[in-house]
Amino acid sequence: MRKFVLIFFMVVMSCSNNPEEYIEHINGYWEIKEVVFSDGKKREYSINETIDYIQLNNSLKGFRKKMKPGINDTYFTSDDAEAITAKIEDNELNLYYSTLYFNWKETVLDADENQLKVRNENNVVYLYKRYQPINIEIE
Repeated sequence: MRKFVLIFFMVVMSCSNNPEEYIEHINGYWEIKEVVFSDGKKREYSINETIDYIQLNNSLKGFRKKMKPGINDTYFTSDDAEAITAKIEDNELNLYYSTLYFNWKETVLDADENQLKVRNENNVVYLYKRYQPINIEIE
């Protein structure tokens, strides 16, 4: 019985996600891949005109901007940005966004070097993939 309890504990611990580990993966360019609405309906995105650029500093404050990717690591954007404050609360990583007009929260469900998954306050889940820039060799 002790072996079973020990094995069960090890499996549970290895499967549990540590929200602090998500922080290191948040920064960068993200392209939306899929949205799952609260009613279970899904919308997949194969092509995106814009991507999100997220930047957090060591004090877990930063911004998110909408970017239009060009070729060879060029991006076009406006001066608009959403301020972000990241906080670990109740074993979750929450991202608090604010603009002049609106404030909202998203909870990070998963984050690694290739994907970012967040849930907003309306239980809509957004799955992002790391954006790969378009590089064309011009001679």
